[in-house]
Amino acid sequence: MIWGALLVASVACYAIKLAGLSLPQRYLEGPRVQRIIPLLPVALLAALVATQTFATGRHLVLDVRAAALAIAAVAVLLRAPFLVVVVAGAADRRRHRRPFADALRQR
Repeated sequence: MIWGALLVASVACYAIKLAGLSLPQRYLEGPRVQRIIPLLPVALLAALVATQTFATGRHLVLDVRAAALAIAAVAVLLRAPFLVVVVAGAADRRRHRRPFADALRQR
């Protein structure tokens, strides 16, 4: 069953990539598309960060990950180097325990 799902997902990914490569050039040269394309990676990364920060399984949670993200965002606004941003967020997360996640695990 797992191999079947893996095969279907692989074929779907290849089909999506092939569809993107098969688009006529005139669709890709439009001014609207040229404005949107550079914004797509930022939107996808923001969605990934939001999902990883505020979700556990199928539940929305507000725990220490949100605080770590807020500290990292402040460091970015202060124009700190990337390594400082990562260490600040990670240090805050290690400083706090995750009481909500620990309580969910005990159930």
